[in-house]
Amino acid sequence: MDAVQIEKVELFKVPPRWLFLKITTKEGIFGWGEPVVEGRADTVAACVNELSQYLIGRSAHAIEDIWQSLYRGGFYRGGPILMSALAGIDQALWDIKGKSLGVPVHELLGGAVRQKMKMYCWIGGDSPEVVIEQAQSKLKEGYKAVKLNATGAFEWIDSNKKIKDVAKNIQLLREEFGDELDIGLDFHGRVHKGMVKPLIDELAPFRPMFIEEPVLTENNDALDHIYAYSPIPIATGERMYSRWDFKEVLHRGVVDIIQPDLSHAGGISEVRRIAAMAEAYDVALAPHCPLGPISLASALQIDFACINAVIQESSLGIHYNQGYDLLDYMENPEVFALEDGYIPLLKEPGLGVCIDEEKLKEAQKVGHQWSNPIWRNQDGSFTEW
Repeated sequence: MDAVQIEKVELFKVPPRWLFLKITTKEGIFGWGEPVVEGRADTVAACVNELSQYLIGRSAHAIEDIWQSLYRGGFYRGGPILMSALAGIDQALWDIKGKSLGVPVHELLGGAVRQKMKMYCWIGGDSPEVVIEQAQSKLKEGYKAVKLNATGAFEWIDSNKKIKDVAKNIQLLREEFGDELDIGLDFHGRVHKGMVKPLIDELAPFRPMFIEEPVLTENNDALDHIYAYSPIPIATGERMYSRWDFKEVLHRGVVDIIQPDLSHAGGISEVRRIAAMAEAYDVALAPHCPLGPISLASALQIDFACINAVIQESSLGIHYNQGYDLLDYMENPEVFALEDGYIPLLKEPGLGVCIDEEKLKEAQKVGHQWSNPIWRNQDGSFTEW
């Protein structure tokens, strides 16, 4: 009998907005994954449960065949729900394989290309009044880089005052910290095409590290014009779910940094392929990660094995995490301890995180019903959050 035959698939929906997956083999080896779409946890859970019929009885070591079967075995492919469910399953299988062989996942991906990974965290940005205080706090925690929202609610064509206000945040940070702090700006898909160039004009003098998601991914054709115009590196990809979604922007040469999410873009297997594609186009990798410890551990395993990985996002302290933060479900939170702006190479077998299952079971009783805020313009019309 195959000692790594998959026997059980379990899900834990826990606050603040996470869904954890545990896959257990007949031998008792278990792996953790984080399959979730923020605001659609129940939908992804239903997809994982539906896919579990293809897992029970299979060898957990058959990662690639399972990935291909789950992706190609359905007539309809891709999209956030399927790819996020597949991502969590893939993470858990890599965790099992690493544990069963006694090595971290990055060793199975060819070995580490770096000994530590530069990190950044989120400091808000909707209001200039708080950015200095929040940035100072993060610097004290050891970060050398931060990211903030470039804008609050933004109309399709907005006022000159709003444009000036956007630049105020990064101006304050530059005046306070000079060039000692790297600053990413997230447009968050809130900005429509007509406003991107005026915003770039205001922001360029303050030298942001990147502009993230300058337009929604369904408007990626606009990147042709934005990329040619912008002296600031362009980043995108958190709402792109497979190598086929990234193929076109890489081929057109309209992105400098890709940001696939390890819980949305097909997991470790697929993001490794996406990273290799990006390397061939001389494009950097900075995985998106506003989620929990399993998603972050998965991203770091990719970062340690991919030469074009440049910086890694962490959700520690993000405002979503009130009451339940990144480290709260971990038995070994020290693996994410920051040292001079970096997390050292993860050396524990598998993904490298030990999850406190008793805390998960207690938190599951609380659960969550997190959903995106619904924002409206002054005239009552819907606007992007």
